[in-house]
Amino acid sequence: MKVLIVDDEVNIRSTMSKFFAIEDIDSDGAENGFSAQRMLAENPYDAVLVDLRMPGMDGLSLIRWIRSEGFRMPVIMISAHGDIADAVSALKEGAQDYIVKPFDPEELCIKIKSLVESSTLRSIVENAKATEEEQSSFVGESSQIVHIREVVKKIAPSNVTVLITGESGTGKEVVAREIHSFSSVSSGPFVAINIGGVPENLLESELFGYEKGAFTGASQRKTGMFELAGGGTLFLDEIGDMPLPLQVKILRVLQDRKITRLGGTTPMPINARIIAATNKDLEQMVREGTFREDLFYRLNVVRIEIPPLRERSDDIPLLAASIISRYNRSMGTKITGFTPEALEMLKKHEFYGNVRELENVLERSMIFAEGSIIKVEDLDLRGSIQRAGGVRKIHTSDHEDAVTLKDIEKSAIIRSLQRWEGNRTHAAEELGISRRTLISKIAEYDIEL
Repeated sequence: MKVLIVDDEVNIRSTMSKFFAIEDIDSDGAENGFSAQRMLAENPYDAVLVDLRMPGMDGLSLIRWIRSEGFRMPVIMISAHGDIADAVSALKEGAQDYIVKPFDPEELCIKIKSLVESSTLRSIVENAKATEEEQSSFVGESSQIVHIREVVKKIAPSNVTVLITGESGTGKEVVAREIHSFSSVSSGPFVAINIGGVPENLLESELFGYEKGAFTGASQRKTGMFELAGGGTLFLDEIGDMPLPLQVKILRVLQDRKITRLGGTTPMPINARIIAATNKDLEQMVREGTFREDLFYRLNVVRIEIPPLRERSDDIPLLAASIISRYNRSMGTKITGFTPEALEMLKKHEFYGNVRELENVLERSMIFAEGSIIKVEDLDLRGSIQRAGGVRKIHTSDHEDAVTLKDIEKSAIIRSLQRWEGNRTHAAEELGISRRTLISKIAEYDIEL
């Protein structure tokens, strides 16, 4: 478990970090909200502790940003002021709890562990028998999608292990469901688990289950994912996040088709089909020694690479129509289509968040659209994230064609300076330029700090 402590008082960060270490909880410290944003974008955390009053960005603003970015980990607000109004505001913005300084570190630890465990149990397992309206079909008529659809139908009847790769948001789980729906076990469950969303100390018991008395707190037998998926499909999402020690056990399962519950002694056969997915470069991970070569080959029997949406923009009209139809049912709206200009705007936009970003854009547009047709002014693409050289850059214009390289450079400098609260040395390091160059750019673009 890893916790991010966001507090402008170094003594509090240091004290809490030392106590967490005693409780076997890893932690990082951020001195302000801007530093916390950068750290959250670069590292996975199981929980976040946020101080209410901080210079630059206060705790409520940070929590609002955390939720708007889609982070789902538990957030606890901490404050030296026991104001009920602040507590209510924190909970409204998405905090799970509110505690007042000074607090008992032991009680805080118990609270964090409880919240993380509850969050994990709510989010890691998806019931395979979701209704048809809740599921997306694999939509598209581009040559890449037609080929993938042909491969899916060809491999589905067999029990071959499949590895699905592609960027985040491209629809890897959708393809896994398509394989399941065409398979001979389609009447069985489709059980999905996000490997990266499960704390390492809980992952093995979630996958394999455990016997009563296997460890402290194991008051009754627990059925694991491999058993739950029996007669159906087990989807191991983000397999690249699998810890190395557990990779050995997964390899053995794929070889022997048997599992043993934690605390048990009797191997049990499993009859679940295994489909894995990742947005990481597993071949590079094998070369670096962070992913086992033998497990890679066991998973990579049949590989399906899903192209990013920006490489199949001709599929956007079909995808948009499917998404709108689904949201009309769930939201009670009656959107029937787009103006030609709005549709062309969508097709020209580079969706670095892929289908997931397209869904977010359309959902937002459907809420604010006047009438039954989505127009250009209803499309808000300013929140789109672009990637260039591994750096996250926020799109700053409604119309991508209107953004020049100077606009992008100026925006990147401004945002970096904001994150580092005007510290030019740190901003220059983040941007990969010298401090002298940064000062020259600030003058060139007339940036006011």
